[in-house]
Amino acid sequence: MSLYDNICDHAIANYGLITTAEAEGLGVIRKDIGEWVKLGRLEKLGRGVYRIAHYMPTEYDHYAAAVALVGGDAMLWGDSVLAMHNLAQVNPLHTFVAVNRRVRKELPEWLQVVKLPQDAQEDYFNGIRCQNLASAIRNARGRIMTERLVDAVKNAEKKGLLRLSEARNLKKELNV
Repeated sequence: MSLYDNICDHAIANYGLITTAEAEGLGVIRKDIGEWVKLGRLEKLGRGVYRIAHYMPTEYDHYAAAVALVGGDAMLWGDSVLAMHNLAQVNPLHTFVAVNRRVRKELPEWLQVVKLPQDAQEDYFNGIRCQNLASAIRNARGRIMTERLVDAVKNAEKKGLLRLSEARNLKKELNV
């Protein structure tokens, strides 16, 4: 099995994404990564983040790429969590990623980094690190119409995205 095959196996399990650090962990040197970019086998998304060229896109790629581009302890945040779950009819202008450190690298314009609160509740959705959905709905109060949030809670409950206790508490908080 070639080094490129190893990268593909790793990337396919991660929305087609591979970071320089992950590739080096698989025994790949940076020169090889540069060659594969020139050959069109890898697409550079940002500093240290690549996507394999033959990857079949999914609806969650954008969110996985956002978290990978910020890197480290980053997590999808706020309205972007609602958008990823297709709830509350949100379509934010930016994709929000929270982190508890300063990010100095240049990021795409569509990506907005916010400070991660100390009491942040983390979760994973389809392998993407994100804010807990119930917490995201709570944080959206005042910015998103209450009716949309109520619908979001009901839809999330139907889809099994919220625990019954979370849904019950959110309904009480939203006066449903």
